Amino acid sequence: MKILITGATGYVGHRLALTLAERNNEIHILVRNPNSDNIPLHKNIRIFAGDITDRQSIPASINGCKQVYHIAAMVKPFDKDPSLFHKVNVEGTRNLLAIALKTGVKKFVFTSSCSVIGPSVKAAMCENDARITPLDNEYDNTKFLAENIVKEYSHKGLFTVIVSPSKVFGPCGFETHAISVNKVINKFIKGRLSVIPKPGKLIANYCFIDDVIEGHILAMSKGINGEKYILGGENISYKELFQAIRKLTGTKAWLIEIPKHFVKALALLQWIQYKTTHKEPFITEKSIQQIFCNKIFSSEKATRELGYSITPMKESLKKTIHFLKNQNHV
Repeated sequence: MKILITGATGYVGHRLALTLAERNNEIHILVRNPNSDNIPLHKNIRIFAGDITDRQSIPASINGCKQVYHIAAMVKPFDKDPSLFHKVNVEGTRNLLAIALKTGVKKFVFTSSCSVIGPSVKAAMCENDARITPLDNEYDNTKFLAENIVKEYSHKGLFTVIVSPSKVFGPCGFETHAISVNKVINKFIKGRLSVIPKPGKLIANYCFIDDVIEGHILAMSKGINGEKYILGGENISYKELFQAIRKLTGTKAWLIEIPKHFVKALALLQWIQYKTTHKEPFITEKSIQQIFCNKIFSSEKATRELGYSITPMKESLKKTIHFLKNQNHV
């Protein structure tokens, strides 16, 4: 089967493209830079130069495809031109949906994020729960808007499904984010000082990359038109996560809890640095609240309707640590 994947130079898209190619599908990938070091290489993968924000560049890549996985997005805490979030995440998605409908694509899976659902209080958040805090950053807001457009197209004749991963980690040969779960784990097992938000009992949801890839494929084959599925993992506190890593590796790295006011000061320094050097900050005032809150999610719907399964945290960490240690050695 011919399948189009956007975002194939990213963490999830790269793995998904290779997985589907290995299952004897003909994979089309739409990329801005065909010479990128992150291009997935396989005999069943065809590379098309283009950009989802340029509608004219899309048809060649989607021609003949019966399925589309739309993973490409602008994922970062800040950009000097905030309008780019809307251009990429909203208008880019609209462009792809319109052409998919016009060219006869049978199914369209859109990758969103649990950050759109937002923080939790005590109980785990589900797909249709109302958000309890405002959409106060460009990424969450534009992904929310994109979700709504995807749902609109489910009523226009295009079969669409939304998947929402939480914090993804696991074996991967490259990283596209300044701060990722893998990088945090790698730093800790190397014995370097690591920090977590205070209090360390705050809980987050972590999903293993292998589960997320299979979750995408299951959503394509078994998902219900117009529905959304959380592709998560275990809910665990920051302290428990690092204790598990320490137990598996024996690392002597120090772990320090940092209060919110300290991170606010860091964000201010980052902003001053940006204003003087134009180096984009990796943390902003708006992104702080995303750190100092519980983010507990339930994947029960995906488990029930798709057959989604969650790899136990201990097993996921073992595989990730083994990969990172071998990568460090090389």
